[in-house]
Order: sequence, then C-alpha cells, then structure tokens
Amino acid sequence: MNKVIVLYRRPIGKPVLGDFRLNIEEVPVPDDGEILLKTRYVSVDPYLRGRMNDAASYVPPFQLNKPIQSGIIAEVADSNHSGYKIGDIVSGNLVWKEYQISSGKGLQLIETPDIYLTANLGVLGMTGLTAYLGLTEIGVPKPGETLLVSGAAGAVGSIVGQIGKIMGCRVVGIAGSGQKVELLKSKFNFDEGINYKTNVDLDKAIKTACPDGVDIYFDNVGGKISDAVLKNINKHARIPICGAISLYNETEEESGPYVQPLLVRKSALMQGFLVSDYSEKFSEAKKQLFNWLKEGKLTYHETIINGFDQIPHAFIELFEGLNEGKMIVKV
Repeated sequence: MNKVIVLYRRPIGKPVLGDFRLNIEEVPVPDDGEILLKTRYVSVDPYLRGRMNDAASYVPPFQLNKPIQSGIIAEVADSNHSGYKIGDIVSGNLVWKEYQISSGKGLQLIETPDIYLTANLGVLGMTGLTAYLGLTEIGVPKPGETLLVSGAAGAVGSIVGQIGKIMGCRVVGIAGSGQKVELLKSKFNFDEGINYKTNVDLDKAIKTACPDGVDIYFDNVGGKISDAVLKNINKHARIPICGAISLYNETEEESGPYVQPLLVRKSALMQGFLVSDYSEKFSEAKKQLFNWLKEGKLTYHETIINGFDQIPHAFIELFEGLNEGKMIVKV
C-alpha cells in the first residue's frame, strides 16, 4: 500500500499535527511513457507554510485533502519511459507520497548518487541556489565588508555565511541557541555569532559584533530581529529579503517600524526575491557551488529525521528552531 500525506485543514498560527492527515492508497502502475517513483528523501522548508493559507501568492495555495508538494529525491522503481531505467535516482518538486507516477517532466537525473546525494535538496539544490544568487545578485559582496545573516544556522543562512567568507567578507550570524552560535563558528567559518534569545538588547549585541556597521544584511527571519539589524546598517547597505519565518504563523498583521526614512538616509537597497527570478543563472551557480564543495571551501549540515510518517513533525520543528542546517526526512 502507498502512504500519502495531505493538507487536512489550513493552519491557524503555527501548524499542528492535526492539520495533516495520513491516507492510504494503492501503489499506482505506470503507463507507457511513465515511471514509478519511490520517495527516498523529502525536503521540508519554511516557505511551504505560506502555501497552506488560502491566499493569493507567487504560487497557488495547497488544496485541502490533496498531497503537499516539496523537493524530493526519489528512485525509479518501475519504468515504461525510454529516458529512465529502474534504479535511476532523480530529484524534483514532487508530492508527499511513498510512491507516485511521473512523466519525467521537471525531474533532474542525479548522475552521481553516491556523492553528496542529499545535498541535491540543500547546498546543490534550491537552498544553495537561493543563498548564492540572493547574496551575489542583490548583496553584491565586496572584500572587507561586513555581512550579517539572520537564521544563520538554517539551511540557507549557513550557506550564505560561507559564501560571504569565500568572497572576503567579515561574517556575523544571528541564531537561536548557544549550540547554534558555536556551530556557526566551528563548522561554517563565521567570524562571530549572536544568540538572539539570550541577548536582551539585540541592537547593542549587533553593534558589538559589527563595530564597523553592517554592509549587507541577508534577511531570513524578518520581525524584531530585522528591526534591530536595520538600526546598524551602513551607507549604501544592501538587504536581500529571502524570508520572514518569524512572521509566517502570525494571525494578525503586525505594524513594525517604517523603514522608508532609514533607507533614504542610508541610500540603502532592500529587495525581496524568489530564486526563480534568476533561473537563467541556475546552471552557472550550481557549478560554482559544486566546485566549492569539492574543494572543501563549502560544507553543509543536515538534520535528518527518519520515517515517512514523520514529515509533518519535521516541518513543524522548523518553526521551533530545532533544525541545524537543512531539515530532511529520510523515508
């Protein structure tokens, strides 16, 4: 039998397990030109929360009682497709099913599955592309500048910081525990880390960690953390807006500081982006990330939870800050 996880009801505030439902159906059989995929690894990401709301956005919302979709690594279990053979490993944006049918459209064949397999959901996938392209296209780092990253111990943030170091920046990260701050410095080569949960005066902590001010702020969290960072930006600062996880579960719209006077005063650039905005540069970016990985200039960290049934649990843990690096479910 085939397990399927669907969105049972739309979350109010932070998602709970009751918002999801595990269904059972028969394993499908591929027709001509189709392949049967067996899910091996599932990516859970904060942006999926937005698709659980019944609201217009850059992608359609998930439908109730339909499977949720995210990045997945799968194995070809059966094939009636000339382009795929049994045992091939692929990645793509697929639904949360143990087994599913695909025409092959939108899939990427992983040609060296024994090397960096799960990295195809992280540093070599959309996570790495988001970090690289958001930083280089909007942040435009220059040697000697200070780069500050929020959500720095997460999947995107940990890669952003490393790329900043490769490009000659002084890199400071904001994270939510002493263990994560230590990880930033010991594994990801950050120069300094700030624990936002233990620093009551975050503005002062940022001033101390960034004595020359902030030239680039890579924003993954939004909210009060970002308010504190903006007080410390330099003239001509660049602020790529990747996400706002601190606000995703808010049930009422918050009113934060008005940033326009500050941006004018500092001649600063604040720009939101989607990684798909730079799709024409994916191949070049992925090649660079892979080379840095092979050369040992770039590393990655994963939090792996075992079991298909645990996908909703892993997703919810993202909003509790329990992941270090990329959150993945191994099926």
